[in-house]
Amino acid sequence: MKKQKMTNGTTLQGSVKKDPTGMMKRWGLVLAGGDGVRLRRLTRLISGDDRPKQFCALFGGATLLGHARQRAERSIPGHQVLYSLTREHEQFYLADLADCPSQRVVQPSNKGTAPGIVSGLLHVARADERATVAILPSDHYFSNENLFSENLDYAFDIAAQEPRSIIVLGVQPNGPETEYGWIEPGGTVRSRDSGLFRVNKFYEKPSLEIAQLLLGRNSLWNTFVMVGSAQAFLDVVRSTVPGLLHAFRSVSLFARHRDEARIPDSLYERILSTDFSRQVLSAALERLLVFQLGPVGWSDLGDPSRALVALSRSGTEPDWASEWRKRS
Repeated sequence: MKKQKMTNGTTLQGSVKKDPTGMMKRWGLVLAGGDGVRLRRLTRLISGDDRPKQFCALFGGATLLGHARQRAERSIPGHQVLYSLTREHEQFYLADLADCPSQRVVQPSNKGTAPGIVSGLLHVARADERATVAILPSDHYFSNENLFSENLDYAFDIAAQEPRSIIVLGVQPNGPETEYGWIEPGGTVRSRDSGLFRVNKFYEKPSLEIAQLLLGRNSLWNTFVMVGSAQAFLDVVRSTVPGLLHAFRSVSLFARHRDEARIPDSLYERILSTDFSRQVLSAALERLLVFQLGPVGWSDLGDPSRALVALSRSGTEPDWASEWRKRS
């Protein structure tokens, strides 16, 4: 059997076939509706206001949202990348997304990760019912963007061969982190060297004791990057939080405002805040696979100290580092 060398350092044995037309079926949903409260002191130092971290230029002269857009467009046609946003952040998101109003899906408020994901998925499914979608947080960091893009391409290929599954991307941990989500892998899929596993369990921000146990079991950090067919995602939502999906399908989602899609206030007034990891993924383990990324240098930049460590490891400290240390 022919072996294909994977860029995460593993080998997938003849089971992923490149689809030359697959690029046009690829869609992306960039999540940029969060409030970024934990990093507020740092973003205030850098930007002089209380913008969420995804709209702040922490490194490289671009905002995290700008970096996320570039990241998505390396693997996905640019016009097929949607952005899940929150209305009160308009003054910030327009700086990066003014040229693509029809790709902006705007929520009235932030009600957790699930509503933003469901609204984006419905938008994609309406445009292309056979789409394969990558869900990409906008406020994360990868020190090796090229390797991440290569691995994301492989995840798209895997999703095409596993149309009923959602592929969650995990990274090898370097310590018992208690502020990350963890994935406990199950049995391998296809071959023992593929880097592709079934999922035993999710752990969201475990205690130090549990994190140490997970580290010893070769568990992975959850990057919250996911790839799967639009229908697979919606099937999982239907089986876990059917009321949320019904609520979205009961209204006209995509009223246009300056050509961007705006979700009506009336819908968000009657839905509960819903977390996609806790209430959807954790309740649908049989539909999940986890793909172990190579050494991409991932961080969620969740607090100032973690952001400083992650960015400094890339070889050049950010401009704000010395001033932050003085104030800390």
